[in-house]
Amino acid sequence: MKAYGENIVETKKPFHWAWIILATCFVNLFINYSVRLGYGVVLPEMIHSLNFGRAAGGSIYNAYLFSYIALTPLTGYLTDRLGARPVITSCCFILGVGVLLMGTIATLWTACLFYAVAGLGATGMWTPVLTVVQRWFSPNRRGLALGIVSTGPGVGLATMGAVFPLIVHHFSWRYGWYFLGAAALVMVLINGLLLRSDPENSGCLPWGQKDEPSGIGRADAKTHTKGGSLSIVFKNSRFWLIGLSYLSIAYSLYGITTFMVDYARYQMGLPLEKASLLATVHGAAQVAGVLTIVPLSDYLGRKKTLIISNSCVAACLAGILFTGNSWGVLFVLVGIMAVFCGAIFPVYGACAGDYFPRDMMGTVIGAWTAFYGFGAMLVHWVTGILRDTMGVYDHAFAINAAMAAAALLLISLVKKLESR
Repeated sequence: MKAYGENIVETKKPFHWAWIILATCFVNLFINYSVRLGYGVVLPEMIHSLNFGRAAGGSIYNAYLFSYIALTPLTGYLTDRLGARPVITSCCFILGVGVLLMGTIATLWTACLFYAVAGLGATGMWTPVLTVVQRWFSPNRRGLALGIVSTGPGVGLATMGAVFPLIVHHFSWRYGWYFLGAAALVMVLINGLLLRSDPENSGCLPWGQKDEPSGIGRADAKTHTKGGSLSIVFKNSRFWLIGLSYLSIAYSLYGITTFMVDYARYQMGLPLEKASLLATVHGAAQVAGVLTIVPLSDYLGRKKTLIISNSCVAACLAGILFTGNSWGVLFVLVGIMAVFCGAIFPVYGACAGDYFPRDMMGTVIGAWTAFYGFGAMLVHWVTGILRDTMGVYDHAFAINAAMAAAALLLISLVKKLESR
């Protein structure tokens, strides 16, 4: 009877529910990263209207990052205990409320508070999303699924760069937050209706899986529960070299992506429409990087891929220092850098599986998140203070280029794994 029932499901269903899950998760990431990465697009108009300095603008973003980094481990734990559906739905509601409130800000402390609320909601918009996508696709189809869903951030940034100038022209910068907050609240309903935490409870197998995994899942669960020792991880030189390289590249990349529109708008003197186009270029190129370089890392190796990527980022950041008022050169350099930017973060995450035992992957990735977060928060304060003090971004961008070079050096020092 079971086999007969499975055959009926296989032949009668016009599509697998995994694709509904994938589409829903793509929209979640699209909205979430429109809020997160689109901050750099909204920033110039927002701080100009409210008479905030760039250091204040960096502090607002850091409030978001602080709540995001501090609470992401808890969200991951709740996803394992309660399932992805309630966690994503609840966090989407919190995200929507925080973003709507961002449209009402008048003081620095309210901006920090409301964007921190948005950061709290964003904790359910990455780890739980990737978890539920991987559960709905078989192991040999997860790369395809994650590649598709990971284009959401790039598409979100590209859309903000194209649409935000129109919003400012017809309304004001506040409506950028209102529209995004409303979209997040609409997704609360869609997540509640369409998401399913795992395929087994829905009476089907992951997409691409033909038979039952004959105990593989149970074995993996035991291995996962067993976990790894933190002392073993911390004594491994690879952990520190990769982690510090991750911190350095996060510093350099956030230093340019957050402030590049403000740099083009107020240092180069470009109109908002042209300055915001940098975000569109960055987002579109980032999608291209996710779909090409990340799969190539399976063949080139993670270390070689990161050496190439970090080298190109360092070269592009150094080049931006010498563009002067050349819009065309800046346009090209931001696009090239973004191709590698889109691939860098997933490849660093994949290093956990390459250099550490399987039962320690979660421990390692969670610990590296602290490195990433520290680099991202530090650059916002340093860049903002330097821009307010010096009046230009040149000194801050020079540090960004140096940090990218440091990331290259550190990843180059990682020793090759002995063949097992």
